[in-house]
Amino acid sequence: MSSYYRKSASKKPILKEFKILIISVTIFWAIEILDFFVFKGSLDRYGIQPHTVIGLRGILFAPFLHGSFGHLIANTIPFIILGWLTMIQETKDFYIVSFLSALVGGIGVWVFGAPGSIHIGASILIYGYLGFLLLRGYFQRNFPSIALSIFVAVAYGGLIWGVFPSGMRISWQGHLFGFIGGAIAAKIIAQEKRFRG
Repeated sequence: MSSYYRKSASKKPILKEFKILIISVTIFWAIEILDFFVFKGSLDRYGIQPHTVIGLRGILFAPFLHGSFGHLIANTIPFIILGWLTMIQETKDFYIVSFLSALVGGIGVWVFGAPGSIHIGASILIYGYLGFLLLRGYFQRNFPSIALSIFVAVAYGGLIWGVFPSGMRISWQGHLFGFIGGAIAAKIIAQEKRFRG
């Protein structure tokens, strides 16, 4: 373990990290409650609509929207756990991975998604965190990162099947390209850490 990692890990504000995650989840839930009780589900139209110019706005809004409370419940715990593991070395990693997962994932969905479909949900971020965590060990090549990648592979490796097409109404494109966005973030962050020495 490098002295840099020991120093940054020892000073990490854990309560601040959980505050970031809880605020994020609270926003998800507040939007879904408003959508269900006030807007009657009409906010979902702000999701990613492939191949349409107006559908590009969904790249920004889609991660905050969910098709039902069941959909939101299924995303809440993985978002908190994988989101926290993403920021376990540095809190700013969470923001970088979130941004690239939403951007790459959203563009991928917009290009490859089925015409007439609408894609929503925080799973595009969840799969971004998964891609980042599984590959950070390969790119960073230090013991803590490798150990974390192995742990995530054991605990959450089963999620990887979500990147493949299925007959269910699941945005596998969002999962796949969100994962790719997280993998890109893992490489960029590893290069940045090496540059800092």
